[in-house]
Amino acid sequence: MQTNILGTNLEICCTSPMTGFYRDGVCRTSQEDTSMHTVCAILTNKFLEFSKAQGNDLTTPVPQYGFPGLKEGNKWCL
Repeated sequence: MQTNILGTNLEICCTSPMTGFYRDGVCRTSQEDTSMHTVCAILTNKFLEFSKAQGNDLTTPVPQYGFPGLKEGNKWCL
């Protein structure tokens, strides 16, 4: 198990919607994760709008991948 900066085990960030590079709810990483999804954030509308403007639309559902789309207040690994 990976640890946080305090040396303790990582905790679940969110499971509804499921987050994390491995979609296990934990913000853990590996060499396969080129974006380093290691920080659990509570999303704001301002962040979601910024992300969409940068080409990373996190608000639109993608049912074929089981992605419900995110909204303000959701937790997500960044």
